[in-house]
Amino acid sequence: MVHPLKEEEMKEHETVSHKPEAKYSYTAGQALSAFLLGLKQGKIIGRKCPKCGRVYVPPRMYCEDCFYPTSQWIEVQDEGIVMTAVASFISWTRDRLEEPEIVGTIRLFPSSARDYVYPGLFHRICCSFDDVKTMRILGKMVKAKWRPQEKRVGSVDDIECFEVI
Repeated sequence: MVHPLKEEEMKEHETVSHKPEAKYSYTAGQALSAFLLGLKQGKIIGRKCPKCGRVYVPPRMYCEDCFYPTSQWIEVQDEGIVMTAVASFISWTRDRLEEPEIVGTIRLFPSSARDYVYPGLFHRICCSFDDVKTMRILGKMVKAKWRPQEKRVGSVDDIECFEVI
């Protein structure tokens, strides 16, 4: 069931405007740094656990299942299957959107439908709101739509979205 928020519903909640003067310094770390550099090169990089074979995307230095250090860098395909999808009428900054942003989980290859854990990304999906409402988008094969190489900065936004192929 879909029912976007009405304008008066958006105003029902009190908001407080405050600009904190906090400064942050964050290090991506070894695994995430390699992942972000891979995105800048148009590659999706993960890590494989030598004990259980699980592939982590984004990469992890330790396997969350068997607590074994992951040791192998793996380039996964920029293609996969849409596993979940949702339409949001609220932006990341809480602004109301006229057109919904479609996001979801992409099961990246190599993986199979039998895998209950898989390398995957939560990202934007280039599809219509109707595709989400009718759930037609679920199970569709998609491919990353990369930004032009000269515009990539080593960010998850180097992938504009995943398009149905």
